[in-house]
Amino acid sequence: MLRCPNCNSKDIGKIGSHQFYCWGCFIELTVNGEKMSVYQVEEDGTLSSLDDLFFEEEIPQVHAN
Repeated sequence: MLRCPNCNSKDIGKIGSHQFYCWGCFIELTVNGEKMSVYQVEEDGTLSSLDDLFFEEEIPQVHAN
């Protein structure tokens, strides 16, 4: 069962083939295979990505010589 990565709620509704909505904290989730993206729904209906808050990816280190 899908749980919200933000509030850990199981109260998730399906709004598209790979899109879900959390009724606990009002964020939208997109699941594509093993990858999940998290979005905040803005007042005008646009989506703002929250992936940088939830998923840490290794950022390549640049070393100056």
